[in-house]
Amino acid sequence: MTNERRVLVHPDKDTLAGAVAARFITKVLDLLDVQEVVHVVLTGGSMGGAVLEAVRESPARQSIDWSRVHFWWGDERWVPEGDADRNDRQSREALLDALDLPAGNVHPFPASDQGLTLDEAADAYAAELARFGAEGLPHPVFDIVFLGVGPDGHIASLFPHRSGIQVVDRPVIAVRESPKPPPERLSLTRPVINGSQRVWLVLAGADKASALGLALAGASRDEVPVAGIKGRRRTVFFVDRDAAAEVPEALIARDY
Repeated sequence: MTNERRVLVHPDKDTLAGAVAARFITKVLDLLDVQEVVHVVLTGGSMGGAVLEAVRESPARQSIDWSRVHFWWGDERWVPEGDADRNDRQSREALLDALDLPAGNVHPFPASDQGLTLDEAADAYAAELARFGAEGLPHPVFDIVFLGVGPDGHIASLFPHRSGIQVVDRPVIAVRESPKPPPERLSLTRPVINGSQRVWLVLAGADKASALGLALAGASRDEVPVAGIKGRRRTVFFVDRDAAAEVPEALIARDY
Protein backbone atom coordinates (compact mmCIF):
# COMPACT_ATOMS: atom_id res chain seq x y z
CA MET A 1 0.00 0.00 0.00
CA THR A 2 1.53 3.31 -1.05
CA ASN A 3 0.45 6.80 -0.10
CA GLU A 4 -1.21 6.95 -3.51
CA ARG A 5 -3.82 4.36 -2.55
CA ARG A 6 -5.76 4.92 0.65
CA VAL A 7 -8.68 3.40 2.53
CA LEU A 8 -10.76 5.86 4.55
CA VAL A 9 -13.27 4.21 6.87
CA HIS A 10 -16.43 5.89 8.12
CA PRO A 11 -18.83 4.55 10.76
CA ASP A 12 -21.94 4.26 8.58
CA LYS A 13 -23.39 5.01 5.14
CA ASP A 14 -24.79 8.44 5.98
CA THR A 15 -21.51 9.65 7.44
CA LEU A 16 -19.70 8.18 4.45
CA ALA A 17 -21.88 10.01 1.92
CA GLY A 18 -21.56 13.31 3.76
CA ALA A 19 -17.80 13.05 4.10
CA VAL A 20 -17.27 12.25 0.42
CA ALA A 21 -19.59 15.09 -0.59
CA ALA A 22 -17.68 17.57 1.56
CA ARG A 23 -14.35 16.39 0.18
CA PHE A 24 -15.68 16.62 -3.37
CA ILE A 25 -16.82 20.22 -2.94
CA THR A 26 -13.48 21.19 -1.42
CA LYS A 27 -11.49 19.47 -4.16
CA VAL A 28 -13.52 21.05 -6.97
CA LEU A 29 -13.01 24.49 -5.43
CA ASP A 30 -9.27 23.85 -5.14
CA LEU A 31 -9.07 22.67 -8.75
CA LEU A 32 -10.99 25.65 -10.10
CA ASP A 33 -8.43 27.91 -8.44
CA VAL A 34 -5.71 26.53 -10.72
CA GLN A 35 -7.49 25.41 -13.90
CA GLU A 36 -10.30 26.65 -16.07
CA VAL A 37 -12.44 23.50 -16.28
CA VAL A 38 -12.96 20.41 -14.13
CA HIS A 39 -14.05 17.07 -15.60
CA VAL A 40 -15.86 14.63 -13.31
CA VAL A 41 -17.06 11.08 -13.98
CA LEU A 42 -20.14 9.98 -12.05
CA THR A 43 -21.35 6.54 -11.08
CA GLY A 44 -24.71 4.96 -10.35
CA GLY A 45 -25.72 2.80 -7.44
CA SER A 46 -27.05 3.66 -4.02
CA MET A 47 -23.86 5.24 -2.69
CA GLY A 48 -23.25 7.16 -5.91
CA GLY A 49 -26.67 8.71 -5.54
CA ALA A 50 -26.25 9.30 -1.81
CA VAL A 51 -23.05 11.26 -2.34
CA LEU A 52 -24.68 13.48 -4.97
CA GLU A 53 -27.69 14.08 -2.73
CA ALA A 54 -25.32 15.12 0.06
CA VAL A 55 -23.63 17.56 -2.32
CA ARG A 56 -27.03 18.99 -3.24
CA GLU A 57 -27.96 19.47 0.42
CA SER A 58 -24.67 21.15 1.32
CA PRO A 59 -24.75 24.98 1.46
CA ALA A 60 -21.11 24.91 0.39
CA ARG A 61 -22.09 23.84 -3.12
CA GLN A 62 -23.14 27.43 -3.76
CA SER A 63 -19.45 28.37 -3.68
CA ILE A 64 -18.72 26.48 -6.90
CA ASP A 65 -19.00 27.97 -10.38
CA TRP A 66 -20.69 24.90 -11.84
CA SER A 67 -20.54 26.36 -15.34
CA ARG A 68 -16.87 25.32 -15.30
CA VAL A 69 -17.58 21.70 -14.32
CA HIS A 70 -18.30 18.97 -16.87
CA PHE A 71 -20.02 15.73 -15.91
CA TRP A 72 -19.57 12.34 -17.58
CA TRP A 73 -20.47 8.77 -16.62
CA GLY A 74 -18.39 5.64 -16.19
CA ASP A 75 -21.05 3.38 -17.65
CA GLU A 76 -24.68 3.26 -18.61
CA ARG A 77 -27.47 0.76 -19.05
CA TRP A 78 -28.74 0.37 -22.63
CA VAL A 79 -32.30 1.45 -21.96
CA PRO A 80 -34.45 4.35 -23.26
CA GLU A 81 -33.71 7.96 -22.44
CA GLY A 82 -35.21 8.95 -19.09
CA ASP A 83 -35.62 5.35 -17.96
CA ALA A 84 -35.41 4.95 -14.20
CA ASP A 85 -32.57 2.44 -14.66
CA ARG A 86 -30.28 4.98 -16.30
CA ASN A 87 -27.39 6.29 -14.22
CA ASP A 88 -27.74 9.73 -15.77
CA ARG A 89 -31.35 10.04 -14.63
CA GLN A 90 -30.35 9.13 -11.08
CA SER A 91 -27.56 11.72 -11.14
CA ARG A 92 -29.83 14.42 -12.51
CA GLU A 93 -32.45 13.80 -9.85
CA ALA A 94 -29.88 13.59 -7.06
CA LEU A 95 -27.88 16.71 -7.99
CA LEU A 96 -27.49 17.94 -11.55
CA ASP A 97 -31.02 19.30 -11.97
CA ALA A 98 -30.39 21.50 -8.93
CA LEU A 99 -27.28 23.10 -10.43
CA ASP A 100 -27.01 26.00 -12.84
CA LEU A 101 -25.35 23.88 -15.51
CA PRO A 102 -25.07 24.69 -19.21
CA ALA A 103 -26.54 21.81 -21.21
CA GLY A 104 -23.18 21.30 -22.92
CA ASN A 105 -21.53 20.48 -19.59
CA VAL A 106 -23.50 17.26 -19.17
CA HIS A 107 -22.36 14.32 -21.28
CA PRO A 108 -24.72 11.33 -20.98
CA PHE A 109 -24.21 8.12 -22.89
CA PRO A 110 -26.61 7.61 -25.82
CA ALA A 111 -29.88 5.84 -25.04
CA SER A 112 -31.41 2.80 -26.71
CA ASP A 113 -34.27 4.81 -28.25
CA GLN A 114 -32.08 7.37 -30.02
CA GLY A 115 -31.70 5.48 -33.29
CA LEU A 116 -28.25 3.99 -32.72
CA THR A 117 -27.09 0.43 -32.38
CA LEU A 118 -25.14 -0.45 -29.25
CA ASP A 119 -21.84 -0.37 -31.17
CA GLU A 120 -22.73 2.94 -32.80
CA ALA A 121 -23.53 4.35 -29.38
CA ALA A 122 -20.10 3.30 -28.10
CA ASP A 123 -18.50 5.07 -31.07
CA ALA A 124 -20.64 8.16 -30.48
CA TYR A 125 -19.54 8.45 -26.86
CA ALA A 126 -15.93 7.92 -27.88
CA ALA A 127 -16.33 10.82 -30.32
CA GLU A 128 -17.78 13.00 -27.55
CA LEU A 129 -14.82 12.15 -25.33
CA ALA A 130 -12.44 13.01 -28.17
CA ARG A 131 -13.95 16.51 -28.47
CA PHE A 132 -12.48 17.21 -25.06
CA GLY A 133 -9.26 15.25 -25.52
CA ALA A 134 -6.21 16.48 -23.65
CA GLU A 135 -2.51 15.66 -23.51
CA GLY A 136 -2.75 13.93 -26.87
CA LEU A 137 -5.33 11.48 -25.55
CA PRO A 138 -8.70 10.68 -27.19
CA HIS A 139 -10.50 11.72 -24.01
CA PRO A 140 -10.26 14.30 -21.22
CA VAL A 141 -7.88 13.76 -18.36
CA PHE A 142 -10.59 13.40 -15.75
CA ASP A 143 -9.97 15.20 -12.49
CA ILE A 144 -12.16 12.92 -10.39
CA VAL A 145 -13.68 9.57 -11.35
CA PHE A 146 -16.31 8.22 -8.97
CA LEU A 147 -16.74 4.46 -9.01
CA GLY A 148 -18.89 2.00 -7.16
CA VAL A 149 -17.72 -1.55 -6.61
CA GLY A 150 -19.93 -4.60 -6.97
CA PRO A 151 -19.79 -7.57 -4.59
CA ASP A 152 -18.00 -9.40 -7.41
CA GLY A 153 -15.41 -6.63 -7.70
CA HIS A 154 -16.74 -5.12 -10.94
CA ILE A 155 -16.39 -1.41 -11.62
CA ALA A 156 -18.33 0.57 -14.25
CA SER A 157 -19.55 -2.27 -16.50
CA LEU A 158 -16.23 -4.13 -16.48
CA PHE A 159 -17.02 -7.53 -14.99
CA PRO A 160 -14.89 -10.45 -13.74
CA HIS A 161 -13.89 -13.07 -16.27
CA ARG A 162 -15.10 -10.90 -19.17
CA SER A 163 -13.00 -9.30 -21.88
CA GLY A 164 -14.00 -5.72 -21.06
CA ILE A 165 -11.39 -5.22 -18.35
CA GLN A 166 -8.69 -6.23 -20.84
CA VAL A 167 -9.61 -3.75 -23.59
CA VAL A 168 -6.92 -1.10 -24.06
CA ASP A 169 -7.38 0.02 -27.68
CA ARG A 170 -10.58 2.07 -27.32
CA PRO A 171 -12.08 4.39 -24.72
CA VAL A 172 -15.63 2.99 -24.75
CA ILE A 173 -16.95 -0.54 -25.17
CA ALA A 174 -20.32 -2.07 -25.89
CA VAL A 175 -21.14 -4.67 -23.23
CA ARG A 176 -23.34 -7.63 -24.07
CA GLU A 177 -24.53 -10.51 -21.88
CA SER A 178 -23.73 -8.60 -18.70
CA PRO A 179 -23.99 -10.87 -15.64
CA LYS A 180 -25.98 -8.06 -14.03
CA PRO A 181 -29.19 -6.87 -15.71
CA PRO A 182 -29.80 -5.31 -18.10
CA PRO A 183 -27.59 -7.41 -20.38
CA GLU A 184 -26.55 -4.59 -22.71
CA ARG A 185 -24.53 -1.63 -21.47
CA LEU A 186 -21.88 0.92 -22.39
CA SER A 187 -18.71 1.45 -20.37
CA LEU A 188 -15.51 3.41 -20.23
CA THR A 189 -12.45 1.20 -20.43
CA ARG A 190 -9.67 0.71 -17.91
CA PRO A 191 -7.09 2.97 -19.63
CA VAL A 192 -9.51 5.91 -19.56
CA ILE A 193 -10.27 5.39 -15.88
CA ASN A 194 -6.63 4.88 -14.96
CA GLY A 195 -5.69 7.97 -16.96
CA SER A 196 -7.67 10.12 -14.55
CA GLN A 197 -6.00 12.19 -11.87
CA ARG A 198 -8.04 10.79 -9.01
CA VAL A 199 -10.19 7.69 -8.64
CA TRP A 200 -12.61 7.80 -5.74
CA LEU A 201 -14.26 4.46 -5.01
CA VAL A 202 -17.24 4.65 -2.66
CA LEU A 203 -18.58 1.43 -1.22
CA ALA A 204 -20.65 0.36 1.74
CA GLY A 205 -21.99 -2.87 3.15
CA ALA A 206 -20.67 -6.23 4.25
CA ASP A 207 -21.27 -7.67 0.77
CA LYS A 208 -18.44 -5.45 -0.54
CA ALA A 209 -15.86 -6.55 2.05
CA SER A 210 -14.49 -9.52 0.14
CA ALA A 211 -14.00 -7.59 -3.11
CA LEU A 212 -12.21 -4.77 -1.29
CA GLY A 213 -10.00 -7.15 0.64
CA LEU A 214 -9.04 -9.04 -2.51
CA ALA A 215 -8.35 -5.84 -4.46
CA LEU A 216 -5.97 -4.56 -1.80
CA ALA A 217 -4.31 -7.96 -1.53
CA GLY A 218 -3.28 -7.82 -5.19
CA ALA A 219 -5.89 -10.03 -6.82
CA SER A 220 -5.92 -10.42 -10.59
CA ARG A 221 -7.79 -7.65 -12.38
CA ASP A 222 -9.45 -10.29 -14.55
CA GLU A 223 -10.93 -11.94 -11.46
CA VAL A 224 -11.49 -8.76 -9.43
CA PRO A 225 -11.59 -5.83 -11.87
CA VAL A 226 -11.30 -3.17 -9.18
CA ALA A 227 -7.82 -4.52 -8.45
CA GLY A 228 -6.69 -3.10 -11.80
CA ILE A 229 -7.86 0.45 -11.11
CA LYS A 230 -5.51 3.23 -10.04
CA GLY A 231 -5.60 6.97 -10.73
CA ARG A 232 -2.52 8.96 -11.69
CA ARG A 233 -2.31 10.97 -8.48
CA ARG A 234 -4.48 9.23 -5.96
CA THR A 235 -6.80 6.28 -5.53
CA VAL A 236 -9.03 6.47 -2.48
CA PHE A 237 -11.45 3.85 -1.20
CA PHE A 238 -14.13 5.61 0.84
CA VAL A 239 -15.86 2.86 2.79
CA ASP A 240 -18.05 2.19 5.79
CA ARG A 241 -17.07 -0.12 8.64
CA ASP A 242 -18.89 -3.11 7.18
CA ALA A 243 -17.10 -2.87 3.82
CA ALA A 244 -13.74 -2.55 5.60
CA ALA A 245 -14.12 -5.84 7.48
CA GLU A 246 -11.44 -7.65 5.46
CA VAL A 247 -8.98 -4.77 5.07
CA PRO A 248 -5.80 -5.15 7.16
CA GLU A 249 -5.73 -2.60 9.97
CA ALA A 250 -2.40 -1.23 8.75
CA LEU A 251 -3.99 -0.05 5.50
CA ILE A 252 -6.82 1.90 7.11
CA ALA A 253 -6.95 5.61 7.79
CA ARG A 254 -10.04 6.20 9.88
CA ASP A 255 -11.80 9.37 8.79
CA TYR A 256 -13.74 10.02 12.01
